[in-house]
Amino acid sequence: MCIEIFCFFIFVNIAFFCCLFVYTVFRFFYFYFITTIAMFCCLFIYALFSCLFDEVVLEIQTSDSSALFEVANRFEKLYGGKVYVGLRIPDADTGSRQNVDMALVTEGDAVVISVKNLSGTVSSGIVSLKSGSWNCESGNKHQTERLPDPVMETKKQASILESYLEQRGVALPEGYFSCKVVLPNPNLRDFPFDVITYNQWVQQKPEPNSMFSGRLNGASRGGKKEMPESLHQKLNFILRTAPMWDRLELEGNKYVLGEFLEFKGELADIWALKNIKRSKVSHLIIKNISLFGSTLQVLYSPRDYRSEGTSDSEWKKVTVRSSTEVFFRLENSTKVRKSKLSSIISLSLTA
Repeated sequence: MCIEIFCFFIFVNIAFFCCLFVYTVFRFFYFYFITTIAMFCCLFIYALFSCLFDEVVLEIQTSDSSALFEVANRFEKLYGGKVYVGLRIPDADTGSRQNVDMALVTEGDAVVISVKNLSGTVSSGIVSLKSGSWNCESGNKHQTERLPDPVMETKKQASILESYLEQRGVALPEGYFSCKVVLPNPNLRDFPFDVITYNQWVQQKPEPNSMFSGRLNGASRGGKKEMPESLHQKLNFILRTAPMWDRLELEGNKYVLGEFLEFKGELADIWALKNIKRSKVSHLIIKNISLFGSTLQVLYSPRDYRSEGTSDSEWKKVTVRSSTEVFFRLENSTKVRKSKLSSIISLSLTA
């Protein structure tokens, strides 16, 4: 009887400890499971917000670059000549590079143009010149942003550009480059003087005796002598070969300025694209050649400083999968944009 009671006691204790062990293990794994789920939820929410924020930044960057090219294309059509977009001119004083939105060169004029795509509705009387800066408040966000005076900044850019041209053998009279600031956003209501607003920009018409009409008259010839043909050609050559941002043209007439980094994709596709290097290639055009868009044709032109264009016979082509990606660092940013090759129209590379 005593042995039976002792065995029963041992069995109860074993059962109790087994239940306690199972309960403890269950609680541990339950806690671990809940903690893991919570951690993954936090990571998912962080990734979602990070992605949304990056998309907003990319959209703003794309919008600003697209406005830049819209202004450049319109000025080229109106006044002829050549517009050089996204210049990065070395500044001898600071040892850095000065960004210049665009420089427009015709037979008798040269103008440095800065484009400020101030987005959103701007409240009345908010944009003003104050202590060498503009105070801009968006009507829907009620946030004030202080910007350096673009008019003064553009004059500084013109001075640096003239110094750079002189270093490369083109000596222009001081102040030869005129300066203008364009605000192409139609939602901008109030603005300082010495700028070209949206309405004035879309109403621009060429005149026989001046390069620009309306607001740009003050930046036109103003007594400048006709530029000699040899000097005009040399000026265009130097600007064409000056440091610039790479240019990415996307679907929907969108543009992005920045720096091309690399292609990524299948090994066979990367091998096919191995000859596309900025030292050898200046321009790429992407074409869809398959029924379902699975295959793309990449046409690229060899870099040639002797002339501006490339003949049809000089273009080379390779065929790659549409899943191939382009990595592109945005202008004045550490952010890298990853784009499918199928969403790209063209890519311009600078030396």
